[in-house]
Amino acid sequence: MSKPTTSAPSQRMLRVGEQVRAALTQVLQRDEVRDPLIETTVISISEVRMSPDLKIATAYVAPLGVADHVEIIEALNRNAKYIRGRLTPQLRQMKYMPEVRFRDDTSFDNYKKIDEILKSPEVVRDLKHEDGPNDKNGA
Repeated sequence: MSKPTTSAPSQRMLRVGEQVRAALTQVLQRDEVRDPLIETTVISISEVRMSPDLKIATAYVAPLGVADHVEIIEALNRNAKYIRGRLTPQLRQMKYMPEVRFRDDTSFDNYKKIDEILKSPEVVRDLKHEDGPNDKNGA
């Protein structure tokens, strides 16, 4: 019988992703990457997703205080091989050192859009309408 396929990450993928995220955070905090854009920007790593074979790590980053994230993401990807080498001492237990790819984390923008929608006059009006007299009767 074949294994069912799911899109959810395994516990191992989640655990290794968190280890890689912590190691990446340390490398970036110590200013080990000699790139002016990276050195002068505070970078938050919100999540690292591992491929099923643990050979590719996709890091979702949010440069703080910078309007245009594209340049920072490009700089991180330009230095990805160097960063991968700096991760090696911290991730000795891994059989293969994963290739690191950096992507812009847009989740904060999505949360902001949802928040704006929930605070819009139309939604507020509809919520007030639902709290009307019909709700008192249990309907």
